[in-house]
Amino acid sequence: MIEQLISVAREGVQSRRGQVPQADLESRLSARGEDRPFSEALVRPGLSLIAEFKRRSPSAGDISADADVTAQVQAYERGGAAALSVLTDEYHFGGSLDDLRAAMAACDLPILRKDFIVDPYQLYEAAVNGADAVLLIVRALSDGELGEMYEMARGLDLDCLVEVHDAEELQRALELDADVIGINNRDLDTNVVDVSTTYELITDVPAGKTVVAESGISSREELEELDRVGVDAVLIGGALMSAPDPEAKARELTGVDDATREHRLP
Repeated sequence: MIEQLISVAREGVQSRRGQVPQADLESRLSARGEDRPFSEALVRPGLSLIAEFKRRSPSAGDISADADVTAQVQAYERGGAAALSVLTDEYHFGGSLDDLRAAMAACDLPILRKDFIVDPYQLYEAAVNGADAVLLIVRALSDGELGEMYEMARGLDLDCLVEVHDAEELQRALELDADVIGINNRDLDTNVVDVSTTYELITDVPAGKTVVAESGISSREELEELDRVGVDAVLIGGALMSAPDPEAKARELTGVDDATREHRLP
């Protein structure tokens, strides 16, 4: 599964590079607006919600194929989300860089570009299209590629969510000295989701690292338990995208207070 995802990502990069050379992207870097620090948004008091926009996924199929980016992310912001994740993979998730730009224009939250980042070209795309952070999947990159992408992203003022699924990948992320570590409960080779993955791996994460739990999380009770074991943030997509009222679902997850608009758990 992961090999197919990577292959499609490389083909997409090749196609887009033919339309927009990297030099053109580099020339647009100076026009970027003020950054919205992604990492800082995850370490406020309480458990931070990274609310995700995606129309479909390989595991779930269509979730909300006609969803409007602007309306959805504004609902997330009103509901107390601390940050956004926007899928830009078109083939598997129905996303695009247009979605990234629309999300940036629609709200003030920091935005993670979620995609299968396999080429430096994608970092420049992220930087000029409104992303404040990028996802780096350890399983998708060699040690050399991971280090190169991480350093290049930081040089472009992009934060990195470095994603792992098992103990070996966690060790690679720690050797990189990644600040923000995402523990994906979904095995990208099998698509099997097991939330216990977060509980097993977090015990080996040193103090001072920001931990994000990803996949398979949909209830307030799960968030409260993750908060108790030291998780700093959760990335939730399917439960929000499939909710009839995404703002209400975000409020349910965050425990947002109408008067203060602060995201927190009691």
